[in-house]
Amino acid sequence: MTSGLLFALAGAALFAMGMVGVVLINQLLRRILAFNLMGSGAFLVLVGLAQRSGGPDPVPQAMVLTGIVVAVAATALALALTRKLYTLTGRLELPMDADG
Repeated sequence: MTSGLLFALAGAALFAMGMVGVVLINQLLRRILAFNLMGSGAFLVLVGLAQRSGGPDPVPQAMVLTGIVVAVAATALALALTRKLYTLTGRLELPMDADG
């Protein structure tokens, strides 16, 4: 088993754990953490697939670095919106839909 395949498998496992967390968890902070776990898994898969030919490929690595910057900005926005929701409602859970 090559290191690239190991990275890709670990990334897929992280992505799957994050997806389960996003779907099943109601608390917003934990859901944001699960979403970040999904992003880390996707970045790890990209890094693993970039080492497929033996040497590192700089294009996927640059995409991962750009993705990390975007993920940090998206996390900051999500945390700011969560804080605003907590200020308005006093709860850290999303309101339930009227249908279900």
